[in-house]
Amino acid sequence: MNILGISAYYHDSAAALIRDGEIVAAAQEERFTRKKNDHRFPSHALEYVVREGGLGSVNDADFLVFYDKPLLKFERLLSTYVGFAPSGIRSFIKAIPLWLKEKLHMPREMRQLTGYEGKILFAQHHESHAASAFYPSPFEEAAIICFDGVGEWATTTVWTGRGDRIELLKEIDFPHSLGLLYAAFTYYTGFKVNSGEYKVMGLAPYGRPLYADLIRKHLIEIRDDGSFRMDMRYFNYSQGLTMTSGRFHRLFGGPPRQPESLLTQRDLDLAASIQDVCEEVMLRIARNTAAETKMRNLCLAGGVALNCVGNGRILRERLFDDIWIQPAAGDAGGAVGSALAVWHHYLGNKRVTQPLDSQKGSYLGPSYSMPEIEAYLRSQAAPYSVVPDSDLIPRVAEMLAAGKIVGWFAGRMEFGPRALGARSILGDARSPEMQKRMNLKIKFRESFRPFAPAVLAESVQEWFDLDRPSPYMLLVADVRKDRQIAMTEEQKTLFGIEKLNVARSGIPAVTHVDYSARIQTVHSETNPRFHALLSAFRDRTECAVVVNTSFNVRGEPIVCSPDDAYRCFMATDIDVLVLENALLLKEEQPGREEKREFELD
Repeated sequence: MNILGISAYYHDSAAALIRDGEIVAAAQEERFTRKKNDHRFPSHALEYVVREGGLGSVNDADFLVFYDKPLLKFERLLSTYVGFAPSGIRSFIKAIPLWLKEKLHMPREMRQLTGYEGKILFAQHHESHAASAFYPSPFEEAAIICFDGVGEWATTTVWTGRGDRIELLKEIDFPHSLGLLYAAFTYYTGFKVNSGEYKVMGLAPYGRPLYADLIRKHLIEIRDDGSFRMDMRYFNYSQGLTMTSGRFHRLFGGPPRQPESLLTQRDLDLAASIQDVCEEVMLRIARNTAAETKMRNLCLAGGVALNCVGNGRILRERLFDDIWIQPAAGDAGGAVGSALAVWHHYLGNKRVTQPLDSQKGSYLGPSYSMPEIEAYLRSQAAPYSVVPDSDLIPRVAEMLAAGKIVGWFAGRMEFGPRALGARSILGDARSPEMQKRMNLKIKFRESFRPFAPAVLAESVQEWFDLDRPSPYMLLVADVRKDRQIAMTEEQKTLFGIEKLNVARSGIPAVTHVDYSARIQTVHSETNPRFHALLSAFRDRTECAVVVNTSFNVRGEPIVCSPDDAYRCFMATDIDVLVLENALLLKEEQPGREEKREFELD
């Protein structure tokens, strides 16, 4: 039985195909349209998953399921506008025509866009999140927490999962939202909402949580069980076109930071403060959930579950024996979750767990054959050589060890926001210059942004204080003490971005200013080729760690096709490009593309 899942119209739209309970394919629309966080109906992604699954057309699917319930969301929208009237009229005028034209008529809209003639179903938003977290996990039973911005009404939910069933225990409803509270500070510190939250998380270690008590006193009341209420006088997202109100600005001493303006110590301290409060809420809810459910495993989803620092904090508290986080934790993952909810809940099918998980390393996107790649390279008159893996992998490992930056394009594209060794840019983690070089010359982004380490799964404890897999780059842990470099007394007096250039370990390119790292463990079972590359690098350097960042430039989605990869290679200072077994060296290429401009992220 084939079930197609769709998420769309809010942000990060995606499509997925589930066959007899197995995830066959999943992809975000942005990868095909090249518009980051594309919210439009995922026509290209749907076409891909249908093709990947060997279906003749969308009508070969038994069900088409949408990841939330538009009528419930419309009810929330109307109730909110009525509650805040006459305030919010500008937002109302902007939103309602779109609802009346498209979103209230979703079945009709979906049939028109897809030509689908079969049965269309709708899951609730947080049901889709919870299903995406539990069903692919390796656990027979688990507690499930979904931290989100907002679905229909729910913003945070707690569930239990047993076998093939998930059950809702409690929820927090709009407008009280941990995700929207964090987004308010994203907006206030000058970053793009629904995109720049990870920048705030990355900035937090440079600052001090000086405003955390002010946030707790005025913005959010946090109860012992982690439930919370927000003072909506400080916010404008319920009724307006901005996140924060004048009262918010007066509380924190001024208007929002202008995007791209100079970051001040105050901005860093605000980032540290909201991260501190976010972690407190996550931790209290997790602690209460563990106590109430008595379950030993935890699954996480929702956009806030991409806060890997908060995830790492929950892990370190040992509230649960193990944690599994949906790699596409945001709205994109709802496409997978809604389809799995139909398979298990609606149809009552049994679930079979896998030892690692059934997400297949999240390598669920398109791949390209060597004939396709060579045809493209010939069309570009691009010099290249075809090298078998037995020669290619040791050669690339040698280049990495020599300080070269490598664009690595191999196998099926990742589903979710992280590059996991299929569409990655790689570098030597031992280099003290690598972080700055990659940020400024490759990614064209802010210098403070940290990079993640990819480490052989069997070697993770040799380098980091982590005793379990982290295949999806969603857990933060410290570099081991014996790998750290202690700061001098003079270095301890540095503030803010001044801390950036202080080497803190033998792998400085992936060690953040607080000695932490966002870790990806690389497993031979899910990505044998990437595992072989790291093994060859370790054999040459005695270091099982490389820098792994997404294959894109700032504001651009991760590359999908050979064309995307080659153009990115030619517009940046990437030294080497690997397209499956095609090896390209920058110095041999004709000319250079101009740096492309994308929307700010």
